[in-house]
This record gives sequence, structure tokens and C-alpha cells, in this order.
Amino acid sequence: MLEPLAPRPTLGHPEAMPDPEVPERPARRRFSAEYKLRIVEAANALTEPGAIGALLRREGLYSSHLVDWRRQYRLGALSSLARPRGRPKPHPLAAENEQLRRRNARLSQRLTTAERIIEIQGKVSELLGIPLAQSSADDESGS
Repeated sequence: MLEPLAPRPTLGHPEAMPDPEVPERPARRRFSAEYKLRIVEAANALTEPGAIGALLRREGLYSSHLVDWRRQYRLGALSSLARPRGRPKPHPLAAENEQLRRRNARLSQRLTTAERIIEIQGKVSELLGIPLAQSSADDESGS
């Protein structure tokens, strides 16, 4: 009697079945700057024929990855690979500086408004014939 080539799982044996669902969109792989740098330097150090292909197969990479990473390496050496993603973080004092500038502008606007009100009050009192008491600070600045 012939035996089967591959053993068949029995019904009583709980063997995990792979999930038949296919994800809607596969997750994009992300590589750190250190990893890219390590792969580029390892590929540049290889001299034997086929060694770069073996490196790419071992790491699960495509040749286009290596081409892009080498271009980045040549253009900016470590800076383009080690550059953090996203917006640069602002200087810690920049937020406080901006807040103080806004406050200063707001207070300057209020001062201008107050000076206009005082000027209008002076003109109204002059029209009505009501003398205003002048402070000593105004006398000193006026002379």
C-alpha cells in the first residue's frame, strides 16, 4: 500500500488555519535612518558578485530601496537620512516670545485708544467751558 507524500492533519488535531481575510490595504513599511545608513554602508562594503542581492534578499528589500537610499546618502550624507520627519520643533522661548509680542501689541492698541478718549474728553470739556485740573506731571512735560 502507498503512503501519502505529506501527512494530513487529523480532525482531532487542532492546527491553526491561516486567516483567509485579505487586509484592505497593506501596512506600509517604514525604515529608520539608522537602518538605512547601516544597509547602505553594508552594501557599499560588499565586493563579491551577488553579495548585494544576497543582502537585499536577507533583509527583504528591493533594489529600488538601495538606489534611493544611496542617492540620499550621496546628496546629504547623514543629514538627509537622519533628518526627523515632520515639522521642526519650535524653540522653547519662541512661544513665550510670540505671546509677549501679542500682549505688547494689544496693550499698545489700548494705550492709543485711551489717549484718543482723553483727547476727546479734553475737547468736550473745552467746548462746555469746564476747566480741567492739570496734573503736575503734565506741567513738567509741557514746559
